[in-house]
Amino acid sequence: MDDVDVVTRAVLTASRLLVAVSARSLAAVEEGVTLPQFRMLVVLSTRGATKLVTLADLLQVAPSTAMRMVDRLIAAGLADRQTNPDNRRETLLRLTEEGRRTVEHVTARRRAEIAEIVERLTPGQRAALIEALTAFNEAGAEPPAPAADDPEVYPLGWVDSVAARDA
Repeated sequence: MDDVDVVTRAVLTASRLLVAVSARSLAAVEEGVTLPQFRMLVVLSTRGATKLVTLADLLQVAPSTAMRMVDRLIAAGLADRQTNPDNRRETLLRLTEEGRRTVEHVTARRRAEIAEIVERLTPGQRAALIEALTAFNEAGAEPPAPAADDPEVYPLGWVDSVAARDA
């Protein structure tokens, strides 16, 4: 069997596990936030007040889709709209305190469950996993996730393509 296929299958299995961890961490949220909605909350958490068009671009969705997601988050009390103080014709979207607590809670649950899984590995397996995942992430051009105490946390681990493009 081709080793690329074996590695691909192993990564797909790990991906399934990580999606399950993500789903369980979201299921614990009383507001019933979906994964796409959570992605939006994370973007708002990391970027602060953001225009709808920018938000849609970051999430790689149509502005109309982003608007429907925003409307649901506002109805749930997790986000709100405010007038842009620099341009009163623009509306900015931002997290409410409840939205911020939701992102922190889900992220903490996900980190704790992943830590429980990692603790079941031997020190040698952990070292091998670090080496393998670091190489995999570098091959996919994904920057390292921040430490638990880093104020610039990207809980879902995707690159901020707009910031990267504008840099």
